[in-house]
Amino acid sequence: MTATSDPDLILRVAAKGDGVTSDGRHVAFSAPLDRLNEDGGLIKGPHHVEAPCQHFQSCGGCSLQHLDDESYARFLSERVAYALEGQGLKAELQHPPHISQPKTRIRASLRAAKLGDQFKLGFSGAGSHRIVDLQQCEIMAPELFALVAPLRQFLKNAARRKHDMNIEMTLVDQGIDLLIGNYEPEGLEQREALSDFAKVNGLARLSVDGGYGPETQWEPEPVTVTLGGTAINFPHSCFLQPTRDGQQALVSAMLETVGDARLVADLFAGLGTFALALGENQKVYAAEGARDAIGSLKLAANHSTRQIFCEHRDLFRRPLSVDELNRFNAVILDPPRAGAREQIIQLAQSEVANICYISCNPASFARDAKQLCDAGYTLRQVWPVGQFLWSTHVELVSSFTRD
Repeated sequence: MTATSDPDLILRVAAKGDGVTSDGRHVAFSAPLDRLNEDGGLIKGPHHVEAPCQHFQSCGGCSLQHLDDESYARFLSERVAYALEGQGLKAELQHPPHISQPKTRIRASLRAAKLGDQFKLGFSGAGSHRIVDLQQCEIMAPELFALVAPLRQFLKNAARRKHDMNIEMTLVDQGIDLLIGNYEPEGLEQREALSDFAKVNGLARLSVDGGYGPETQWEPEPVTVTLGGTAINFPHSCFLQPTRDGQQALVSAMLETVGDARLVADLFAGLGTFALALGENQKVYAAEGARDAIGSLKLAANHSTRQIFCEHRDLFRRPLSVDELNRFNAVILDPPRAGAREQIIQLAQSEVANICYISCNPASFARDAKQLCDAGYTLRQVWPVGQFLWSTHVELVSSFTRD
C-alpha cells in the first residue's frame, strides 16, 4: 500500500506540530507513518515513541516528544525548506540540523500562582493559561531544575492568591541568575528571607520586579556570561542563546560564512555572541537597540584587545544606509522573530560581498531572503539549529553572496 493510496496515513508533521494525512487532515500528537483507525484512534507507527516526560501533552514546553530522532530532524529541516519553497527559493546546500540534547537548556521562564490552598510553579499548559506544576523536566539543565522544588516551597509562603508571578532562571558564569517578576517583598523580614534563600541555594543573583523594573536583592559578585572567551556583565532579562552547544553551532556556521573578512558589521548584536567570536584582526561594528546589552558589550570591548566599535542604534527606525553598508566586507544580522525588513531593503541595494543572516523564524527569514535574492544575491548555505528540543521552534544560519 503506498502512502498516497491510504487517506488515513500520517505523511508528515506540519509547522505547528500536527501530523498531516494524505488527504489533508491534521492530527495532534501523531508521527509520520502513524495511521488513523476506523474509530478515529491512532495506530502508532515506527516513528512514534513514548514521551520521556510525565507532563507531555499537558505542558506547553514540548509538543513533539512523541517523534523519534529521525522524524524530528526531518521536521526541522522541512520547516526551513518549506518556508523557502513558499518564496520560490532553495539553498544551494542545506545542512542536516544541529539538535541540542535533553537537559541542556540554560534559561527558562516559568509562572507561579497560588489558587486556594494550592501553589503551582511551572510552564503554562498547552494552549492555555493553566500552570503545569513541574515535577519533571527533560529540557532544563539539571542545575535549573534542582532549584524548582526549593523555589516552590519558598514562594508558596510569599504568594498572594490569584496573583501570578513570572520566574526567569538563567545559568551564568557564577551559577543561577533568578528574577521573580510581579512580586515585591513586603517589609524587611521578606527581604531578609530573599537574601537567605539566595545564600542557601548558592544563587549568583536574585532580583525582584514589582512593576518598576528589576531590583537586585542578592549579588555577591558581578554576574557575567562568557562569550568568545570574554566575560561580559549580564543585564537583567537580557537575551542569551538557550543552549551552549546550540550557540556554538550558530557561531561556527557564522564563522564559515564570514571567513577572514576584514571589516564586519554585526547588526542586532545583542551582548556580542557573534562579534566576540570573530578574530582579533577583524574590525567589527556592532549595532544594537537594547541599551543595556550594547552597554555591556561596549564595556567588555573596551577592556579587551578586540577591535569592536559599538553603537546604540534602533535598526528598525534607523537601519544602516547603503553607503554605510558598502564600507563592510561582510554583514551579520540576527534580528528578532519579525525579521529585518527595513534593514534588508538597504542591504539588497548594497555591494556587501557576504551576508550571514541568523534567524529564529523561517517565515520572516524566507521573506527577507526573497528580497535579497531578487536583488542579485545567491543563497548559498543554510544550517538549521534546533535549540528548543521537541518544540516546533527552529533557528538557522544562512550564507548569501553577491553574484
